[in-house]
Amino acid sequence: MISIDVIDREGQSHIIEAPVDMGLNLMEVCKIAELPVEGTCGGMALCASCHVYVLSDHQLRERSDAEEDMLDKAFFVDESSRLACQVRITEDLDGLKIKLAPV
Repeated sequence: MISIDVIDREGQSHIIEAPVDMGLNLMEVCKIAELPVEGTCGGMALCASCHVYVLSDHQLRERSDAEEDMLDKAFFVDESSRLACQVRITEDLDGLKIKLAPV
């Protein structure tokens, strides 16, 4: 298990525990924790309803072309923007800190 600090849209911090052995992504972990992440497309990088900002200095896998294309169409995007559905939960992400993007 790893710990992830998720800042919701009201500025409240939520420390959630995530298993590293189930092949989950960040969107799924947030939904399991009942945080307000939509994931309308089901994790296919076809919407931006799971848009988050990575606040910690963790090195994530580079954005795929599909993720880049979707973020190009999203609002409030900056250099720390990621689609949570495209971030796989691994041991390297222990201590990750993210903030949910505005809707």
